[in-house]
Amino acid sequence: MALSTRAKAVLASVSAVVVVAAAGIGYLMFTGQSDAIPFLGGTRDPVLCPLTGEEAANPDLAGRTVLAVKIENSPESRPQAGINEADIVYEEPVEGGITRFIALYHCEAAERVGPIRSARFVDPVIVSQYGPAVFAYSGGIPQVINDVASAGLQDVGYDTHPDAYTLDPNRSAPHNVYSSTRTLLRAGSDRGTPPEAVFEYDEEPPARQGTKRGRELHLEFSSSSNVFWRYQRNQGSYLRFHDETPHTAEDGQQVAAANVVVMEVRLEDTGIVDAAGNPSPEVIAVGTGRAWVLRDGRVIEGEWRRGAEGDVTELVDDAGEVIPLAPGRTWIELFPSDLVVEIG
Repeated sequence: MALSTRAKAVLASVSAVVVVAAAGIGYLMFTGQSDAIPFLGGTRDPVLCPLTGEEAANPDLAGRTVLAVKIENSPESRPQAGINEADIVYEEPVEGGITRFIALYHCEAAERVGPIRSARFVDPVIVSQYGPAVFAYSGGIPQVINDVASAGLQDVGYDTHPDAYTLDPNRSAPHNVYSSTRTLLRAGSDRGTPPEAVFEYDEEPPARQGTKRGRELHLEFSSSSNVFWRYQRNQGSYLRFHDETPHTAEDGQQVAAANVVVMEVRLEDTGIVDAAGNPSPEVIAVGTGRAWVLRDGRVIEGEWRRGAEGDVTELVDDAGEVIPLAPGRTWIELFPSDLVVEIG
């Protein structure tokens, strides 16, 4: 059965914390020991990760604030570190035909994350949906940095928190900035404010009626960001490729996701160019647009809706019903509306 609302996800987490606390207090009162605390009835209610819909392997992590990290995706930046530990990853087009990632960490930790690069206008718009998140990035124009503060995010950018970052001597600048989730959360003074669930989750695969085959997704952002996702039934996940080359992380594991969501978005000219003279677009992630949700080898078509920056993104099918995601990691592709989405 689907998790019906964001409130239910939070309520489940709160209930679990209350049960654990009561059991611990009772055990301490009667035994005076704290090295092993049993749970009432021998078990405890599962703590759900609101950004994956899965049971938390470490319930302590589920009570922390979200960490958002801006990760580079130019060919020179690969392989990246830590992207398979993110609960949700957004891919956004930037200047020069390249893309970058917003990696959201909540229920998993990563000892090494990067390369970390600069922020863009759409970043605070996306991240603000996940509460007072800690936002890590390396550089940004003043307007974007002001937007980070206005969105209520905890700014732990490289310029203000250089001690939270390391420069890898084996990587050339600017592809050499790294950190860890622990270090960045500590720099942000984690407020212990867990996010509410933005999306709904359901373990039950989508019915064949009303859906189409969705075993391969092709998104050609550009020649340098020619992305394929291919469904592996034996793994129950989509694997990511650049052209025919598997997209692997530093640990050698291929980038994988239970869900791949395509949000068709408009790009607007900002009047800003990079050092090479390439225009930097603004991704419009508020409003409505076509959407495709790939899970379990099927695709559900519909649209995304977000009325204002204070709202969260909804994914609905052609009948207006919410599209549930499969429990697990989700990649969200912010794909320009003037390009072609290919699904087979």
